[in-house]
Amino acid sequence: MSNLINHKQLTVAAIQMNSQQNIEKNLADIKAAIIGARAQGAQLVVLPENCCSMGQQFATAERFDALSATIADYARSYGIYVLAGSLPCPYRPDGMTVPDGRLRQVSQLFAPDGKRVARYDKIHLFTATVADKQGSYNEAATFEPGTQTVVAALDLDDVVYQLGMMVCFDLRFPALAQRLRQAGAELLSAPSAFTYLTGQAHWALLLRARALDSQCMVIGAAQGGDHAYKDGDTRQTWGHTAITAFDGTIIDSYESSELDRSAIIEEEKSYEVVLATLDKSAQEQGRQKMPIFDCHRLA
Repeated sequence: MSNLINHKQLTVAAIQMNSQQNIEKNLADIKAAIIGARAQGAQLVVLPENCCSMGQQFATAERFDALSATIADYARSYGIYVLAGSLPCPYRPDGMTVPDGRLRQVSQLFAPDGKRVARYDKIHLFTATVADKQGSYNEAATFEPGTQTVVAALDLDDVVYQLGMMVCFDLRFPALAQRLRQAGAELLSAPSAFTYLTGQAHWALLLRARALDSQCMVIGAAQGGDHAYKDGDTRQTWGHTAITAFDGTIIDSYESSELDRSAIIEEEKSYEVVLATLDKSAQEQGRQKMPIFDCHRLA
């Protein structure tokens, strides 16, 4: 497959999933999505938030190390960078247990050799009242916020790309995107699980706004569809996975919340792939033409 890869440009795949609470099934879908994206020439695959399970955060957190190792092995087996959207983790980056019975929401980047390049702990935790079945959301009841921004290097032979890491609700905070750009980011990852209503209202707008704020490509890998919880509740997420260029234009997107049912039945394909290519030189030229970070007076 190596002849498919062009290191002069970076080809990115954002994956849309409909993760349920069957972790083994979700892992099988993740593996298939990585294989599918790799076959289309992707060098970086970005999985959505809660990729291994929607809900069951504490039970999933007990398997954090094993699940991380499995996804790292997928990266190694297929020779590709994989960003594991988010996994609940019982310990902080320094190894200390998260206090007060809470967890961290952790996004990880694995290199083609399977080594972990970076860990980012979600800083902004979802707090909102929404007119859906859930009504109110308070992620801080389960998670402790992270404290450190992260920019990770993707080393592809003679070219290095800088990836600023975000998760879901982080998209609502332009200062984070701007700080990541100031730290050298060229791309921003945004694995997400937006509610149907908040996604319908704001998802595409936020991806485009953060791209404009930072002049970075923004990779919005999303959960989409209905997610059945074991207590009988159902959560609905917006999906509409998309990748946005530095100038705010949407390069490619999957225009649905639901996965393609015919593909699920006929091909047993429980994911969607959105592809885009980052041309470093074209993005840099665009930044030079409008040098907003040279003009910024408040950052």
